[in-house]
Amino acid sequence: MYPELKGKTAIVTGAGRSAGLGAAMARRLAAEGARLVLADLGTGPERTGMPDELAALAAELEAGGADAVAVACDMLVPAQVQALVDAAIARFGQVDILVNNAGVGDIMKPIVELSVQEWDTVLGVNLRGVFLATQAVARHMIARGGSGRIVNIASQAAKSAFPHAAAYTASKHGLVGLTRVAALELGPHGINVNAICPNHVTTGLGAWQNEHFSQLAGQSVDEYLADMRRRIPLGRPGLQEDTANACAFLCSDQSRYMTGESMNVSGGEEYH
Repeated sequence: MYPELKGKTAIVTGAGRSAGLGAAMARRLAAEGARLVLADLGTGPERTGMPDELAALAAELEAGGADAVAVACDMLVPAQVQALVDAAIARFGQVDILVNNAGVGDIMKPIVELSVQEWDTVLGVNLRGVFLATQAVARHMIARGGSGRIVNIASQAAKSAFPHAAAYTASKHGLVGLTRVAALELGPHGINVNAICPNHVTTGLGAWQNEHFSQLAGQSVDEYLADMRRRIPLGRPGLQEDTANACAFLCSDQSRYMTGESMNVSGGEEYH
């Protein structure tokens, strides 16, 4: 659909879950002919070991004809984030697209029970990590003459509040603010910065959230999902490919006059 993406280099963070949003977006961009740099938290005490699922995704994309490389990266460590960008430049010459997808969404507790460490973990990965990656990639894009796309994966929680999700909701609301500021500052350099706000998607993390929130509501998972379907005008939760399709659009020339936006991909459940 988007031939202009052929040969573009895209970094996708948080791509290490085979059924996750990051992997889905990487596959979608690869299908358009983009070259992929896949990142996720490394293994081992130094977080530098290669995660199995991340390596498997790179191998899958390569087997399908794409050019892809996997890089272990802790998004909280500035040196590792810079090394990720440097690795992309060393392999492909430049970075054209950054998809900030890495995040923490499995720390769900009432405010009165949430520890400072847990708060810092969520805000660190979901917001500081995006800042570090955006800064490193934007510096590169500006130095090479400008132009590029930055897509931040926010959430319905960037627009609405949910119980037990104080840190997550705060981080995603903050991500919308960061997106807007980055759009203002980077627009003169031809860099578009937008966010996607999906509603619930049953990834591996989403399955955990189904269990958590159904128990909170005193329901079975099936009852919880049935209620979810009833409140979504299009009648179903989101799918990985819904977010992946929105990402490809925002990376394409079809969205060249969009920046600073936070696009709902929610089947009509979220509309502001």
